[in-house]
Amino acid sequence: MIITNPYQRIVPFILFILALVLLFLLIRPMITILLGSILLSYVSFPLYKRITKKIPNKSLSIILSLFIIFLIVLIPFAFLTFEITQQGVSFYNSLSNNVAKGALFGFGCTDTESQICLILNQAEKFSLDQLSKVGFDKQLKEFLPILENKITNFIISIPMILAGIFLIFIISYFILKDWGKILKKIVNLLPMREKTIKKLIKQFENIAHTVIYAQLFVALVQGIIAIIGFYIFGIPFPIFFGVVVAFCALIPAIGTAIIWMPASFYLILNGYFSYNSGILWNGIGLFLYGLLIISTIDNVLLAKIVHAKSKVNQILVIVGVIGGAALFGIIGIFIGPILLPLLITYFETFKERFV
Repeated sequence: MIITNPYQRIVPFILFILALVLLFLLIRPMITILLGSILLSYVSFPLYKRITKKIPNKSLSIILSLFIIFLIVLIPFAFLTFEITQQGVSFYNSLSNNVAKGALFGFGCTDTESQICLILNQAEKFSLDQLSKVGFDKQLKEFLPILENKITNFIISIPMILAGIFLIFIISYFILKDWGKILKKIVNLLPMREKTIKKLIKQFENIAHTVIYAQLFVALVQGIIAIIGFYIFGIPFPIFFGVVVAFCALIPAIGTAIIWMPASFYLILNGYFSYNSGILWNGIGLFLYGLLIISTIDNVLLAKIVHAKSKVNQILVIVGVIGGAALFGIIGIFIGPILLPLLITYFETFKERFV
């Protein structure tokens, strides 16, 4: 039947938009859990396919693959969260005490004839003056109750977090169980040509591979290597600064050197002015370790993991990580860098077809 009445065209469209809005409102409270489930399913799928070759039972293979991912990801994450919280609070207390004592760098440089000593003392005085102008000491004191409140809220919310993790695993189980059916259903529902759908799926695979198995994995490796180096060469709060290195590794304009280089210079200068050759050599060792290992391991790993066609614009990764974390929390660190390039690909496809 040919539709001639314009209202017969508009009403179904309005109802469709209304249904989409209602669907979004329905899943909005669980959007993070759903995205986490999709991400976990995607990460677990290669392992699940390998396990099914040895264990024919589908349900058992899914449970085993999810359990392995749980051991690999969540247990280390829980340990890191605990250590970061402890070391972050200790770092805050140390910084607050140094600012209060007027010894920001803590070199104890008293040689008035040394030009280097004079420059460092002037730099320390200038830094303290600037911090005083912006009320840094006051801000530190105001930040402590906020930090304590955040930690308390986190501890209180642990049961809810565990319930959320349990839901993620349950949903992931059913996604993996009906992976083929779900994918086929999505393809059938999309109002696009088969060629366009295949292009989007291929682009999603490339982006997901690049972001999850390359960008984030390499950043994680650099963070772990940095933690080991900081621990070996005597940098305080090694896990806290190692995690900061991992985040900096995601930002090409900054990179990991912004953390390990000042840390190595701090040890070198501290060892020099305290006449402690051990600290001095630790600083030199950390500098070489950072230059030859921390800052170069990413090039080695990326060359092996990422194909040229799979590379994602670094700006999109940065915006995706920051925006994703702000919108979805920790899960957004993984989801954001995937969604943003995928949306741009979709708009490019839309432009090719309709513009």
